[in-house]
Amino acid sequence: MYIQTIFTTLTENLESSGGLFDINATLPLMALQIIILVLLLNALFYSPITKVLDERNSYISESLKSATSMLDEAESLSKEYEEKLTAAREEAQDILNSSKEEAQNTVRLQVEQAQKDTLTLLEQSNKQLSIEKDVALATLQSQVDFLSEQIRLKILIG
Repeated sequence: MYIQTIFTTLTENLESSGGLFDINATLPLMALQIIILVLLLNALFYSPITKVLDERNSYISESLKSATSMLDEAESLSKEYEEKLTAAREEAQDILNSSKEEAQNTVRLQVEQAQKDTLTLLEQSNKQLSIEKDVALATLQSQVDFLSEQIRLKILIG
């Protein structure tokens, strides 16, 4: 403000003789006023605005870097979890296959044992039937002999 009053005083003293395009001391004073105004605007407005814009740009840049690193970390974790999931699925499938094979082997062994038991039981039954048949035949033979003897006696006596 003080500078402006000086300039206005000087310009009033010098303006008394000139017209619109007179080149005298006003021209350098106006140039000096414009330079001072530009310097004041630069110091008071443009520098703080530029500083704020630079801070905002650095914040955005840092946020982008942080987001990129978090995204990379999330992708690596996702890939790791997918690999673990794939490994777990393969392991589960292997366990299922081995359990299935084990169950099939157990069933096969039980069927074989049942067939062996059945054959043994069948052989024992055949032997038992053969023994009973021999006993029955022997009994029948003794009864036939007894009856034959009685028929012969009745025929001879009678």
